[in-house]
Amino acid sequence: MTKPWHGVLVATALPFGDGLAVDHDRYAEHVAWLAASGCDGVACNGSLGEYQTLTPEERARVVTTAIQAAPEGFTVMPGVAAYGAAEARRWAEHAAEAGAEVVMLLPPNAYRADERAVLAHYREVARAGLPVVAYNNPIDTKVDLTPELLAQLFGEGLIVGVKEFTGDVRRPYRIAELAPGLDVLCGADDVALELAVTGAPGWIAGFPNALPTSTVELWRAASAGDLATALPLYRTLHPLLRWDSRTEFVQAIKLSMDIAGRHGGPCRQPRVPLTPEHEAAVRKATEHALAEGLA
Repeated sequence: MTKPWHGVLVATALPFGDGLAVDHDRYAEHVAWLAASGCDGVACNGSLGEYQTLTPEERARVVTTAIQAAPEGFTVMPGVAAYGAAEARRWAEHAAEAGAEVVMLLPPNAYRADERAVLAHYREVARAGLPVVAYNNPIDTKVDLTPELLAQLFGEGLIVGVKEFTGDVRRPYRIAELAPGLDVLCGADDVALELAVTGAPGWIAGFPNALPTSTVELWRAASAGDLATALPLYRTLHPLLRWDSRTEFVQAIKLSMDIAGRHGGPCRQPRVPLTPEHEAAVRKATEHALAEGLA
C-alpha cells in the first residue's frame, strides 16, 4: 500500500473564465481527466494554482470541487499556506472537513522566519489533525527547510514528508541520514529522474497538467530503474520540465496546456503574459514533445 502523498500528484493549474472568474466546472473536469490519465492525485491551491490571488470563498471551493471530482483512491492534497499559522491551521481544518487526507504546508513566509518560528508554525497547523507534507521552496519563501530542520519537524511528528524544491539532488541522501522514514518527494520537474533514482516515493509535478501520460510513464519507469525507457522521455521533456523552476512557470505550463489541447488560459495579476521570446520557447518545446507522440 502507498500513502496518500505517494505517486504522481499534479500541482494543478486553475482555469479562469470571463472576467478571470474561477471556472470551477472546467477545474472539476480537469481533475477527473488527470485521474483518467493515470495520475495518482492533485495538489490544489499551490503556487501553480495561483492561490495567493484567490478570495477565501474561491479557495475553499477549489478544495471541495477537487474532492468531489476525484474518483475513489485519488488523492487531493490541498495547499494550506498562509501568512500566519492560525490561518494556515484554519485551511487545514477546512481540508479535513471537506474530506482531504493530507495537506501541504509552506513555512511562514511573511518574513525570513527563524527555526523557532518555523517549528511553532508547523506545531500549530499539525493540531488540525491531518498529515502534513512540508513544502521547501527557499527560492520564493527565503526560508530553507534544511535537512537538520526537517529532522526536527519529523522527530516531533509534525510532518510526514517534504516537497523538495531546491533542485539540489544531494539533499535526499542527507535527509535520509538525519530523518529516516521521512518521505522526500520530488518538487521540481527538472530533477524528476534524479530524485526518482534516489527512491523518492512521489512527485508533486507541474507538467502533467499538459502531458500527463508521458510524465507518469517517465516517473514510473525511472522509479523502477528502467532507464532505457525513462532517459529518452526525460531528454524529450526536459526543455519543458525546466520551466517549472523558472519565475514564469505558471504562464509556461498554462501555455503548454493550451498547445496540447487542454485549457490553460490566462493568469491573474500580478502574473503577466510571457514575453514573445519565452512564448516561442515554450511553444517549440511543447510542439516537439507532441510531434514525438507524447501526451
